[in-house]
Formats: sequence, C-alpha cells, structure tokens
Amino acid sequence: MTIHFSYNKKQVVQALRYHFITRPEIRIMLIVVNIFSIAAFILYMTNMVSAMAFLLSSFLWAILMASFWFIMPNMVYRKSETFKHAFSMDFLEDGFRLSHEKGSRFWEWKALHTYKESPHFFHLYFDTRSFLLIPKYAFETTEEEKEFRALMNIKTKK
Repeated sequence: MTIHFSYNKKQVVQALRYHFITRPEIRIMLIVVNIFSIAAFILYMTNMVSAMAFLLSSFLWAILMASFWFIMPNMVYRKSETFKHAFSMDFLEDGFRLSHEKGSRFWEWKALHTYKESPHFFHLYFDTRSFLLIPKYAFETTEEEKEFRALMNIKTKK
C-alpha cells in the first residue's frame, strides 16, 4: 500500500495537543494544578487565603493551560521542517518507507514501539517522545484506513 500526503497546520497542531495531553507526566501535572486551583478557590471562598493568593493561583493555572494548548503545539509546528513537505509512504512486508523531494528513510516494523489514533491522525511511536504523524485523509477509502489499522495492530502493540 502507498499513500501520499502533506500536512494541514490546524490538524497537526490538534494532533500535537493530543500527544502532549496523553503524556503521563503532563497529565499528572495538569491534575495536580487543577486540584491546587480548586483548593485555592475553596480556601478563598472560606476566607482562609487572600484574594491575591487566589488570583496568583488562577494566573498560574491559565499560563499552564495556555502553554499546553497553544504555545507548545505551535512552537513544535514552527520549529519542525517535517510538516512543510509533501510525502509518499510505502508499507511493505518488512517495514515502511517515508519519502519526500529531499530523500527517503526506511524503518523496519520492529522500530515502532506502538501507535495511537487521534481524530485526524495515526501517531506511530518509535519511543515515548519520537513519533510520526500519518493523516487519515491520506487514505483514499475507509477500507484502506481499516487495512492500515489492522496492519498496525499486527505490527505494533497499541
């Protein structure tokens, strides 16, 4: 199977958000900060902390949320040349090849650690931080998409 694609910025940024939010360390940090913010609100409402302490915790919460939702995904998108190329991808029995106008790279299936699915992409993970985004719109039919999903289930662990 061969697919051809280029990336859509809006969808890539959304996929990067998904990647960041699914990271365990970021999830834990978001939960802790949300609990802290709720506790600060309750303490403020019971007059146990000043309005300044509550406003400071709210400001920190807003900065953290903005960084994970806007700043980090857009920064990664801007710094990465990968998202500006048109690609061709061949899926073979022993691995897969990613090609664009400046060259190509081949990976054996054992190089993939796992894969995840987001609304617009398949995320192929080589390790916990290195991944490749495959847009779902690259598949011409839903049958090709299902075939790819089946291939990923066989070749990787989800």
